[in-house]
Amino acid sequence: MKTNHQIGLLALIKRSRPLNLLTGPIIYSMVLPIALLDACVSFYQFSCFPIYGIPKISRSQFIIFDRQELKYLDWISKFHCTYCAYGVGVIGFAHAVIAATEAYFCPIKHRVKKQKDLQHQWRKLAFHQNENFDFNAQLREIRDEMTESKKQP
Repeated sequence: MKTNHQIGLLALIKRSRPLNLLTGPIIYSMVLPIALLDACVSFYQFSCFPIYGIPKISRSQFIIFDRQELKYLDWISKFHCTYCAYGVGVIGFAHAVIAATEAYFCPIKHRVKKQKDLQHQWRKLAFHQNENFDFNAQLREIRDEMTESKKQP
């Protein structure tokens, strides 16, 4: 029996949902705008924060590549995780830089808090799992929960 990191590309394509394969290029097309945002926010912080005396925010606190260590992920899942870690990390980094800028120029709370922290809305798996952990089964279960919550009023 092959372990997850030994599974070939054709086997991975066969087990994927057709709609996931069709939307994959759309998802990965976002790498250019994300990289541009990363470069722009980094340049903005590098050039402006010293002028204002705002302490710099570390990108490495937001962009974390640690899922490659997980033995229960196959190589394509690790590749996807790298992309998502970068995207989510850049958005978190940009949010922190913009929030620091807002605090410097306009530290007034909004009258009503309408924003939600959507990250806490979705269930996540613990990083460490036991030897016989079935990632794909857990992934299907989480996806089912997400699609079921969409159907509820």
